[in-house]
Amino acid sequence: MPRIAAPTVAEHHARQRQALLDAAHTILAETGEAPSMGEVGRRAGLARSSVYQYFASADELLGALVEELFPDWAGKVLGRVAEASTPSGRVWAYIEANIDLFASSEQAVAQALSRVVEPHVLAGPMTEFHAQLQVPLREALSEFGEPEPEAVAEHIDSLIVQASRGLSSTDPESPVPAKDRALARLRRLLGGYLHLPESPGSEAERGSSG
Repeated sequence: MPRIAAPTVAEHHARQRQALLDAAHTILAETGEAPSMGEVGRRAGLARSSVYQYFASADELLGALVEELFPDWAGKVLGRVAEASTPSGRVWAYIEANIDLFASSEQAVAQALSRVVEPHVLAGPMTEFHAQLQVPLREALSEFGEPEPEAVAEHIDSLIVQASRGLSSTDPESPVPAKDRALARLRRLLGGYLHLPESPGSEAERGSSG
């Protein structure tokens, strides 16, 4: 009988299941391809047959990963927004957090999932993800005094998506990372509207008056 490396059997199974999800996540980030059950097992330190004790198929494994990742990504953005002390600071924190997410390795994972997971599996978590993010953004815009928070929130999201394109590319003639250039462009477009301070800096921006 394999050794149980946890206080209870239930906790042991939970840890093993999470190790498999983490392994699948890492492989997706590294390769951009759907991992096989054997690859996931090897990365997690389990036999291929053991993987099937937790997930009946690779599709089920990826579906579970989708259910885990979207709330995690939303939590990272929402956490950044919650740290800001003013309405304008929360809007800018939302923008920064989304650009950071687009610039991270998680973007490669999201792109891989969109290729290897059935659309109906992605639809629900993706809809919930966007709905979760829209609530604090619209609330911040309303508190800021924006008369059309829903419409402006959609415009801000469109600007973020546009600015995020090309974040993985490098410009040998520019010493400034692509992410910082994207944020600088968004700041030039929205800084006046949000009354952000002229000097860059996350802490100053989050503490700016709305």
